[in-house]
Amino acid sequence: MANSTDITAVVADIGGTNTRVAMTRGTVVQTDTIRRYRNADHTGLSEVLVHYLGALGATPDAACVAMAGPVLNGVGRLTNIDWTVDRDMIAAATGAKTVGVLNDLQAQGHALDHLTDDNLTCLMPGAPASAHAAKLVIGVGTGMNAAPVFRLGGQTLVPPSESGHITLPLQTEEELRLMTFIARQHGMPGVEDVLSGRGFERVYAWLCEEDGGAAPLDANAIMQAVEAGTDPRAIRAIGVFTRMLGRVAGNLALINLPFGGIYLIGGVARHFGPHLLAQGFAEAFRDKGRFAGFMDQFPVHLVTDDYAALTGSACHLAEILAQDA
Repeated sequence: MANSTDITAVVADIGGTNTRVAMTRGTVVQTDTIRRYRNADHTGLSEVLVHYLGALGATPDAACVAMAGPVLNGVGRLTNIDWTVDRDMIAAATGAKTVGVLNDLQAQGHALDHLTDDNLTCLMPGAPASAHAAKLVIGVGTGMNAAPVFRLGGQTLVPPSESGHITLPLQTEEELRLMTFIARQHGMPGVEDVLSGRGFERVYAWLCEEDGGAAPLDANAIMQAVEAGTDPRAIRAIGVFTRMLGRVAGNLALINLPFGGIYLIGGVARHFGPHLLAQGFAEAFRDKGRFAGFMDQFPVHLVTDDYAALTGSACHLAEILAQDA
């Protein structure tokens, strides 16, 4: 087996709408090979991979797929399109001998130790920690999820999680009204029903009802109104969202003790990045009574690398191949 740093691999990141595919060498994504495929235009991942590799004339040594959905025993199913992904299918489509399947958040976790400083924005500095201290990745985008990241014996371990579906933590009468509003239309809300793109729209729609029936907006229109400074309700919606994100991140920090840092990832998290500190993220994160000072130990970073899931997939393969060498 060649050195794992010389191995070529094909990696894919399957989102709810699009799939991105790239070639890697070692842990490095070859950014000029990244292609995007619209999921609705294809019958499944196998078709996408065959088309991609055929166009490049490439035969990879290894392959890894990160997907927005639960993965169990190497088999993953997407929740909003009828695609099933497994190792045998990926091996048949790519010719790769080493194959991996990850939840997309797991892939993000595998990328953390390979992110450069220019792809990280420090929100809260925290305290110094050992290189093997646990980390926590929190993804906020089309959905929401979180998972701890451990380093043990030269391996990165990212246990799967469905943290976005835990019960929404409420502390005020106002938040109880928000929960009642969401439950009336969508069933009993979990964290993802507020902390996601569609969740942000629900927060704004609730504020419209609270204010007497103004017309709701989609997430892009709300953020445009924030930038234009034309809609105070949009600023209030950002505040509600940000404080809930801070509270949930603080709860997860106490559960997992990620002294190595908390990493916020995903498209929605990046869009909220410039507003988080001004709108109360740190205060909500620290709002733990006598444990408020304890919370200052956890560094919090915003990940701005849009290709982190592809990098994490490459890193996962490199670790597998290094063990097999």
